[in-house]
Amino acid sequence: MEELEIHLKEQGKISRLTNKTFQFDSRIGEGFWSANYFLKTREIVRKCAPGHIVEEQFFQRKDNVMVCGIDECIALLHQFAAHPEDLEIWALNDGDIVSAGEPVIKIFGRYEDFGYLESILDGILARRSSVTTNVKEVVTALRGTDAFSMADRQDDYQTQAGDGYSTYVAGIKKFSTDAQGSWVGVKGMGTMPHALIEIANGDIVKAAKMYKSTYPEEQVTCLIDYHNNVVRDTLTVAKELGHDLRGVRVDTSKALIDHYFDDKDTSGFDPHGVCKELIYALKKALIQNGYDWVKITVSSGFTAKKIEEWTRLGVPVDCYGVGSSLIVNDTVGFTGDLVKIDGKDEAKEGRKDIPSTRLLRVPYFSH
Repeated sequence: MEELEIHLKEQGKISRLTNKTFQFDSRIGEGFWSANYFLKTREIVRKCAPGHIVEEQFFQRKDNVMVCGIDECIALLHQFAAHPEDLEIWALNDGDIVSAGEPVIKIFGRYEDFGYLESILDGILARRSSVTTNVKEVVTALRGTDAFSMADRQDDYQTQAGDGYSTYVAGIKKFSTDAQGSWVGVKGMGTMPHALIEIANGDIVKAAKMYKSTYPEEQVTCLIDYHNNVVRDTLTVAKELGHDLRGVRVDTSKALIDHYFDDKDTSGFDPHGVCKELIYALKKALIQNGYDWVKITVSSGFTAKKIEEWTRLGVPVDCYGVGSSLIVNDTVGFTGDLVKIDGKDEAKEGRKDIPSTRLLRVPYFSH
């Protein structure tokens, strides 16, 4: 099997990913995903004003943004622009941090050769950079604690590969699905959903043993909130499975209060869902009962803000499962503007060519 491009890039053997990774739909070249007015403009320019060399630059309006989608945009231009070898492209790299107004890509060439791709390029940069920026904030909040992406269930399944790549670029490299890791050669991970426990008639130990008998080479991480009694059920599973139990995942709904608190005063904190106090109690019970090897994973509603608080306070979590907050799609928006024609400044009011010493010339490569 051919080695994935991402591994070659990480080893410094190639500088940019190509369509070998992205596998674009051929209908892009037919204008299927391009705004109709771009398609009409291409035909008008071809008929009435061909051959002018324009400069188009792409930027966004926020500081401390981790840009992503650069390689994808370049690969798309090389795949679908007319005469891509004639384009001059200058660009940053995926994972670079950019400021408001800073150009991330500049394209020089005949408008009729590439202009119809503008809105697709905007969309790629917006989606990928939104995800990388969201994940960057989570990674900072983690302070080195492990995490994995559960964002597969939060959007259309066709977004998984690109979102997974962006998540990987920003520093989270574990995923729920093979699709999320497909561009970077990472397989999905995980052990059980609530459905397996239901199939076992609500018996968490039975569900865990069913898992172990099917995947004997793996330790089990049990989803442990099925009965909303996390501490009790964790101790039961740990006693029955011993070191076959790797850990537990606490996924309590925000609408519920764990039964651990039934006879306890909760007036000083919010006991709903996966709260700090529940995790403190779980860790204490594991240590007191000699099950200190059991890892604690938490999920359900975790954001960068919540994770930052928990890691700052030292809540004993070994891994965070993070979903919807990673793929909020309006974190970053990109705009492509024509700013020069035939080497002369020409742009709409309020826009102009923005110089940059950070952009790198991109050689043409055909794949």
